[in-house]
Amino acid sequence: MPESAPEFSVRLASTDAERRAAQALRYDVFVRELGGGGPLVDHENGLERDRFDPYFDHLLVFHTPSDRVVGVYRLMPDDQAIRAGQFYSEDEYDLSPLKSTGRRLLELGRSCLHRDFRGGMALYHLWTGLARYVEAHGIDILFGVASFHGTDPQAIAQPLSMLNHAHLAPPELRVRARPEHFQRMDLVPPDQLDRRRAVVEMPALIKAYLRLGGFVGKGAYLDHAFNTTDVCLVLDTARMNDRQRRLYSGDRSE
Repeated sequence: MPESAPEFSVRLASTDAERRAAQALRYDVFVRELGGGGPLVDHENGLERDRFDPYFDHLLVFHTPSDRVVGVYRLMPDDQAIRAGQFYSEDEYDLSPLKSTGRRLLELGRSCLHRDFRGGMALYHLWTGLARYVEAHGIDILFGVASFHGTDPQAIAQPLSMLNHAHLAPPELRVRARPEHFQRMDLVPPDQLDRRRAVVEMPALIKAYLRLGGFVGKGAYLDHAFNTTDVCLVLDTARMNDRQRRLYSGDRSE
């Protein structure tokens, strides 16, 4: 599923070297920048990796002039999750509502861009590459954890509370943080929400999914290994309206 543009190209990793390039970018972002870690992180070679990597497809954005990997998204359809023994996020969330739908699922994760290419066209190409993958594989529901930096819920009480009050998934799709890790998100009453502040403090990836009609599961997860507070995003493609579908597919005609 290659796609080219004057400055960028997008394709799935097909070689060990390309997968290592994805892990190297993830190390730069998640370990060097954000202070993350994990038992399989290779500090000597600068690679962020885990046991699930062999089961994911790795969507890569290349900067064409330099042939560098500048964007990464990890994608795991449900049939590959069966081979892996579980979805990655099942350690954090009870995914029973999604798995019981009988619909085609895709787990997303490890989305990141090189610091020199944030806020530009690289994200657009990463997003449209994802849309083509979803269409090619007949995916119905996309989901995965997205993160706030840090593990102090009170520091992000406004955006967490807004997500809980305004964007909670419907009961039939409402995944829930596992009891042993459950962190309440309703930290600020609805009448005390500062919506402007909540939006400003919301990570760009989460805001993008909300614009497409995405929801969040019940409860957050404090990931101390990665120094993040995670929420589970759920996007049901059947619920998207025409405008959301155009945004999702990368139609820039408006």
